[in-house]
Amino acid sequence: MIVASSSSVFLRAGDFYFGRGEVRLRTLLGTCVSVALWHPRKRIGGMCHYLLPTRGRADGAAEGSAGLYADEVFGLFNLAVKKYKTVPADYVVKLFGGGNMFPRRTDGRRCADQPCGDSQRKACALVGCQNVAAAHGLLESCGYRIVAEDVGGEGSRQIVFDLADGSLWVSRGSAMESV
Repeated sequence: MIVASSSSVFLRAGDFYFGRGEVRLRTLLGTCVSVALWHPRKRIGGMCHYLLPTRGRADGAAEGSAGLYADEVFGLFNLAVKKYKTVPADYVVKLFGGGNMFPRRTDGRRCADQPCGDSQRKACALVGCQNVAAAHGLLESCGYRIVAEDVGGEGSRQIVFDLADGSLWVSRGSAMESV
């Protein structure tokens, strides 16, 4: 469900928004990932907040909206891009999230702030890493080009994306500690 207040829209896990105007999209990420698309000439864009790389069931019988899964949310992006008579290559794409929220509970595995390759991410047991690898693969296969990203590492991210001018802010939080 999308929660809107005046010109602010807060995206929860599974939410997707695409449009134009004086709207600020906001979300808070841990292991989840957000992809932000912006078309600078048409001044349109959108953002998603997905939870997992894939639903994991070909028959679609699992619960949950399409926006919860990377492979399905890209179908939503592609429909929106077609609706506005644009093509993926025209968009500025920014990618965020995939953080390790509980580094002390991962058997000594720690995410450094240095980038991993997607082959490492796909094989990683951490869902944040798998989410980032899914985004990279899907963006490339759909013809989008990433211009900026802040992914992996430890801790949360708060994202604010202004559809009026395409500006985007990210604020990093810390990982959770067990007490």
